[in-house]
Amino acid sequence: MESFRPRLTEAARSMAVDLDERQQDLLLEYLALFARWNAAYNLSAVRDPAQMLERHIIDSLSVVNLCGTGDLIDVGSGGGLPGIPLAIMHPERRVTLLDSNGKKTRFLFQVATTLPLPNVTVVNERVEAFRPEQPFAAVVSRAFASIEDMVCGSEHLLAPGGRFYAMKGKLPEDELSALPKGIKVEQVHPLSVPGCDADRHLIVLSRDDNRGDLA
Repeated sequence: MESFRPRLTEAARSMAVDLDERQQDLLLEYLALFARWNAAYNLSAVRDPAQMLERHIIDSLSVVNLCGTGDLIDVGSGGGLPGIPLAIMHPERRVTLLDSNGKKTRFLFQVATTLPLPNVTVVNERVEAFRPEQPFAAVVSRAFASIEDMVCGSEHLLAPGGRFYAMKGKLPEDELSALPKGIKVEQVHPLSVPGCDADRHLIVLSRDDNRGDLA
């Protein structure tokens, strides 16, 4: 994976993401583990490590400077995207990776142990069933079918004043119009991801904490 270092650093620089050498090492080691485990654990339909770098690692780095501060949970984390890159880039943040797939959470635990990433906690539960001791300042997702499903399924995980961060492709106007009452769009960030011609967006949502729970 060492041959990918120039591409990784070039892409990060173009997105104004500061990567020190240790962070480069960790991201490349994560990529190597991802590629090695992918055949048996079906972490991604992408099989070429070079495409994994572009579509997964670099894509995740595009939101590193946009996901607020404080404790963060990546819901439906799958192979750890974007949670693992976010944890590598923000070692001061507590990052929880939540997924209901046992094989994928075993992989995530292996990553957190091998690299190692002491700020990462892996949870193998359905999002609706998970009841953390403390809620999170940021609820992030890259894989939910719809923003409405993300918000309704993980609303109980969000701390007062927290934000939802939904990574999407083309701007989903229909999903935004179907948001539950009390949820508003705070910002929409068009993402410029090096090597990706498709539309990419990060949608930031907030909750009106003065009304009751979502119906």
